[in-house]
Order: sequence, then structure tokens, then C-alpha cells
Amino acid sequence: MSVPPVDDHDTTSGTGVDTEEATAAAVPEIDVEDRWRRAVADLDNVRKRHARDVARERATERARVAAAFLPVLDTIDMALAHADADPSAIVAGVRAVREQALAVLAGLGYPRQDDVGVPFDPLRHEVVAVVSPQEAGQPAGSVAAVLRPGYGEPERQLRPAAVTVADGSGR
Repeated sequence: MSVPPVDDHDTTSGTGVDTEEATAAAVPEIDVEDRWRRAVADLDNVRKRHARDVARERATERARVAAAFLPVLDTIDMALAHADADPSAIVAGVRAVREQALAVLAGLGYPRQDDVGVPFDPLRHEVVAVVSPQEAGQPAGSVAAVLRPGYGEPERQLRPAAVTVADGSGR
């Protein structure tokens, strides 16, 4: 019995190895490149959409903060309209403006930090000077005086409080 020779290029024999491999190799390569291009385009679209969303959110937040300060400006305008009035009334008006501004900052998540006698916290306080506990009238390691108040919480601050601290080293 003799075996006929195998022709690798014969597509009629049912094997057609070269033709099928060539076709199978070409299709996935084109498909992978097309999928890669689509993925790159999708990523670019996501970046553009994110940039638009961030810009829109910033504008919204700026408007919210500006709107929160409008009552403060209204009070200042009223105080200026009564500038010829009794000086004590003007001082009372300035105090009211200050309280409104502090309330706005607290409402935005930045409460005033100006407590004396609390333990020194490097996350909330910036030491400007050190004094003895006797001179400060406070226990060692505590805030003796606040020279400039801080605003915000330790994890989210506009600025730390500038303080003098009672030193316990006995200097």
C-alpha cells in the first residue's frame, strides 16, 4: 500500500494548514489593532470628559463660596451707609461682619482655631515663640497665646495657628 504525498497547499484535502493559519493570523492582528485604537480613543474621550467635569465642578464650587460671602458684603455695605452714625454702632457692625465671616468659613469646613491652654499639636499649631510656664500661666507643653488664629481641622487646614508655647525644659 502506498501513501499519496501530502500537499500543504491543497485546500481541497480538508487540512489546508497554510491557508487557515494565514487567515487566522491576519484576522486577530487586524482585530487587535482595531481594538487598541478604539481603547486609545475611549481613553482620550474619558480624559476630555473628566477635564470638563472638573472645570464644571470648580465653577460650581466658586459660585457656592462667593454666594456664601454675599451676606458679609451686604453687612459691610450697610455699615458703610451708616458711617456717620455713632462710633459704637460702627464697631458693633464690624463685629457683626466678623461673626458672619467666621460663620461662612466654619460652614465651608474651616472653623477658627484660637484656643489658649490646649496641648500643643504640631498639626494645628505653628510655634512662633517659647515662654516659661510661669510666664505663660499655662502648663508646660500647652499653647500660651495665639498670635494669629488658624482655620480648619488638622487634616484640612487653610493655615495653622501661630502660637507661643509654654516650654517644660526648664530653660
